[in-house]
Amino acid sequence: MKKIIYGLLAFGPVLALAQSPSTVGSGLTSFGTTITGVISNAVIPVLFAIAIVYFIWGVVKFIMSAGDDEARAKGKSMMIWGIVGLVVIVCVYGLIQFLSGATGLQSGGSVTLPTVQ
Repeated sequence: MKKIIYGLLAFGPVLALAQSPSTVGSGLTSFGTTITGVISNAVIPVLFAIAIVYFIWGVVKFIMSAGDDEARAKGKSMMIWGIVGLVVIVCVYGLIQFLSGATGLQSGGSVTLPTVQ
């Protein structure tokens, strides 16, 4: 088993250099664009909706428990954590947009990889 692993490790650079740079770059770009699209278009809106529902549930709990101080405190805590969740989600979305724009993945740009001449 060790011989197989050592053999694969020894020939790994040869296999990596066998591909043309344009093929590697386009695959990397399409992979990055796909991941960015999935996170920006599917995951972030779902998390944002969950955080809004959690915040609204905290507001309802806060209003409905007018006489119970412990339940009001729990509703207030839910509202605070809902707002914290919304802020974190917006910051993550902004970071993803900034990084994808800086690397050229957002605008369909290409990643320039170093080549051996």
